[in-house]
Amino acid sequence: MRVPGSSGYSQRRVQLRGQERPITANRQTSWAFADAFVAEDDALHWARERARDSGLPSVSPGTGAALRLLAATADAKAVAEIGTGTGVSGIYLLQGMRPDGVLTTVDPEPERQQFAKQAFRAAGFAGNRARFIPGRALDVLPRLADGGYDLVFCDGDRMESLECLAESLRLLRPGGLVCFEGVFARGRTVDSAAQPAEVLRLRELLRAVRESQELLPSLLPVGDGLLCAVRRG
Repeated sequence: MRVPGSSGYSQRRVQLRGQERPITANRQTSWAFADAFVAEDDALHWARERARDSGLPSVSPGTGAALRLLAATADAKAVAEIGTGTGVSGIYLLQGMRPDGVLTTVDPEPERQQFAKQAFRAAGFAGNRARFIPGRALDVLPRLADGGYDLVFCDGDRMESLECLAESLRLLRPGGLVCFEGVFARGRTVDSAAQPAEVLRLRELLRAVRESQELLPSLLPVGDGLLCAVRRG
């Protein structure tokens, strides 16, 4: 079983809790159109080029647009990002945040954060709009303030997903949002064949979020899958 966007997927069905839904070629095309609906500016193109040069993945335009929308909907003033990369997702988050909002972004590779700083400047954001913290997520997140964030975006080590979820719940205010990128794992998450440990961990994450009494979840079919949830008040 595969998800939209995987090779050889033209007329199959995804089964969720006993309900089958056909995934046609037309629907697959529509999803691709939706994911590329938002045009990107020069700063985003520059950040994407740096990511490609470095061999790093970056969020799709559709995923970025969804993050921007969620940040704006939450009227986000404080956002934490796990996985700075070269700044693609950070630009989208900053675009959706309040004008006085601050993005706290964490990455184990300081050189990537230098690219992100340049990208943020090119996008017109002042230097005080972002706080860059080099280091592993699970080393840095415990130092951040309880209940001090409106949104937490996780795009780091998939093997640390459950631990990042626990830290995110601590960081979020009631009504805040947590988002995880890449939960489709290029179709492997719902593929019945044997899968590597990181895919099994993503399945555990999906189950934990869906079954949590503290979260109101949704799985958005943008990019490689964007898992979102609101922390209940």
